[in-house]
Amino acid sequence: MTSKERRSIDCRRVELDGTTYVILRESEFEFLCQRAGLDSDRLPPGHETSPEQLDGASLAERLVRRRRAAGLSQAGLARRAGVRPETLNRIERGRTSPDFATIRKLVVAMNAAEHGALAATLSPPQETSHAPKKPNPRK
Repeated sequence: MTSKERRSIDCRRVELDGTTYVILRESEFEFLCQRAGLDSDRLPPGHETSPEQLDGASLAERLVRRRRAAGLSQAGLARRAGVRPETLNRIERGRTSPDFATIRKLVVAMNAAEHGALAATLSPPQETSHAPKKPNPRK
């Protein structure tokens, strides 16, 4: 590839349920398929995305499952992510579809909470003192 053919690709990365996805414009996707010699209209089986995978209800279900597994309340996750609790509530009920920036905030906050919970389970228990109490000399 010559320097004239090199170009940057406008894309965003997002991690959901431990999987990193790259979101890019369809025109970028078409360009990459063309460069790779692939027909973007005829991808191999398994590359299709069903509407159920992209709908708000499915996103809401995964979000609620991860939030509960991390031991967070809606208010706790909203506070960590810097979003209003009302907004998170609407997302989790499938009443609204969040924009990319909101999804990113929620994912970052969820990942931090999950890593914190994992670290807490792996750390050794705190030792408590079992030394006998000294007798009170005033008695």
